[in-house]
Amino acid sequence: MNRLKIFFVNLCRALLAITFVFSGFVKAIDPLGTQYKIGDYLEALGLAGQVPEWIQLMTSVVLSAVEFLLGMLILLAIQRRLVSKLTTLFMIFMTGITLWLTIGNPIQDCGCFGDALRLTNAQTFGKNVVLLFAALVLMRFPLYQVRFISKTNQWIASYFTLIFILVASLLSLYHLPIFDFRPYYIGQNIRKGMEMPPGAQQTVYKTTFICTKDGVQKEFDENNYPYDDSTWVFVDTKQEILKQGYEPPIHDFSITNEKTGEDLTQAILNKKGYTFLLVSPHLEMADDGNFGNIERIYEYARENGYDFYGLTASTEMGIRQWRELTGARYPFYTTDGTTLKTMIRSNPGLLLLYQGTIINKWSRNDLPTAEQLSAPLPLLAMGHEPENNTWTKIVLIILCYILPLIFLIVADRLWAWTKWVKKKEEWVKTKEQWIMGKEQSNKLYQLLKHKRQMRKKIVAGNWKMNETLQEGIALAKEINSALMADKPNCDVIICTPFIHLASVAQVLDKELVGLGAENCADKEKGAYTGEVSAAMVKSTGAQYVILGHSERRQYYGETAEILKDKVQLALANDLKVIFCCGETLEEREANKQNEVVKAELEGSVFHLNAEDWKNIIIAYEPIWAIGTGKTATADQAEEMLAYIRSVVAEKYGKEAAEDTSILYGGSCKPSNAKELFSKPNIDGGLIGGASLKAADFKGIIDAWKK
Repeated sequence: MNRLKIFFVNLCRALLAITFVFSGFVKAIDPLGTQYKIGDYLEALGLAGQVPEWIQLMTSVVLSAVEFLLGMLILLAIQRRLVSKLTTLFMIFMTGITLWLTIGNPIQDCGCFGDALRLTNAQTFGKNVVLLFAALVLMRFPLYQVRFISKTNQWIASYFTLIFILVASLLSLYHLPIFDFRPYYIGQNIRKGMEMPPGAQQTVYKTTFICTKDGVQKEFDENNYPYDDSTWVFVDTKQEILKQGYEPPIHDFSITNEKTGEDLTQAILNKKGYTFLLVSPHLEMADDGNFGNIERIYEYARENGYDFYGLTASTEMGIRQWRELTGARYPFYTTDGTTLKTMIRSNPGLLLLYQGTIINKWSRNDLPTAEQLSAPLPLLAMGHEPENNTWTKIVLIILCYILPLIFLIVADRLWAWTKWVKKKEEWVKTKEQWIMGKEQSNKLYQLLKHKRQMRKKIVAGNWKMNETLQEGIALAKEINSALMADKPNCDVIICTPFIHLASVAQVLDKELVGLGAENCADKEKGAYTGEVSAAMVKSTGAQYVILGHSERRQYYGETAEILKDKVQLALANDLKVIFCCGETLEEREANKQNEVVKAELEGSVFHLNAEDWKNIIIAYEPIWAIGTGKTATADQAEEMLAYIRSVVAEKYGKEAAEDTSILYGGSCKPSNAKELFSKPNIDGGLIGGASLKAADFKGIIDAWKK
């Protein structure tokens, strides 16, 4: 079950990471395209013109970088708790937006994958619901994500990723997008991109005309438009799709001479030679810093007999201002502004056509220089369609980003492994020195070995909330009889529910089986309905009490301070304390087991003096192994108990540590008890489910017999 959960969490993680990385990257390398889409959203919200374009552009770059960074952090399992929460908040926000788009349809394409992949608003909403579910899974189980980089080096991968995606965005902004996903890519024949396949069904639109008359506004369609009534004044028009048909990649390209109304599209696309197209969606906002280069290219085109046209959506006033500013002499024709923004991500930008095919594109910062235009175009490399360099770009990305990241991961894993080996070696060395002493004296070794033999070996049963009174008495009798017939080689304790204590005490041979309670109150006496004090436990004949069990901490909110009071009252009433400590699965996976266990001991029992400490038995219980059937390996248990003993030695000295019995509690069974008990620091077990069957409990007790 646990493996299935880990698999499912990491499947959700992979889904989120791949989607975020792809979505963030395709938007990051087309920052202007993302800015245009942000402008569409602002227009749909009625905020067009209220947010400066530089803020829209900055938002575009930051949003894309954040999305890509989140994807990589998820992929590498960096800052798992924080990132999973941020991802969930991000997906809640995005799912809300796409729900609005699905219901209201103010924008046809949400732009979540830029121009690389177009989805309908309904498809996008469905996709976001799935991703939101995956994000919630990650937020619920963040530590089930398998790490690739240790916490020490995670900052390197995070900053490296952020720098990479910001540099990619800035390069794409200064030049042109690294990858061109739009239909006006180099190698595209515009005429073919506009063609409808034979038999293809065309999209059916419904056009609504909005008119006013005498202060009354009314909507008309093509059938009832008031052509004969000139008193109706046209205001606006809106269009909706009734039936989606085939839409060619290029469906909105046209070139018009505004002065004459002549459509020049086919005439320009059918020209046999070269044609330069200077593209500027809005001349009023175009960068005029390179107008000298544009003028030289125009002169070069005239000298070599090539056509040179300016395409813009600006008015005649905007064209006149551009001419006055730059001295431009080339003709300007009108094309839809959105189409021009799609053709090239630069204002202005330059396209070179050959017989209607785009064979080159330049941003305003990369325009050909006079030195490059030293011969007719057929003799120049720019006059021919370049070879597809997609794979070259992919290789560069691999070399500049992916390869260094892989190198970091490998180096980090090797570093972590050598650190673990070194730590293991140091631990083994410390252990050997502890056992053998500085001079490896055999005498001292025998003394320490004897110490371990003198330390009490204990098997304690924790019945928890099981067995009625009659069943409990019967089980106690069965255990008692089994031990009378076959004397144990260790101390045996059974810890029962409160109502069993007095009755069970009557059937046990105190020389063979000790009796303990599973809990006691943190108050001495008084108006505490339902509580059972340490004095009451002692009065039943019990000698022990379990305190600090993980189930008490988890289900009943027992804190270190509460347990501290309970320990004090138990010892004051002459009860020996079996004090439990241990870590959760998340804490072990985060490598925090040592600090968790030490904090639990320091918070509740390390205040005791050396004399009181003699009445403490420690039970280490890995919470992830209680009632799950999952058991820590003998080496894992030994490592933790050795650590606990070292912490006790720091507080009370080595002799006290050697005299302290430390038990292992975590799905200990007859089948694994012998291996566990063979370890030098494991002095027995705190047994849960197996203590409810006399045969199983006896099997564990017998593990102490040589």
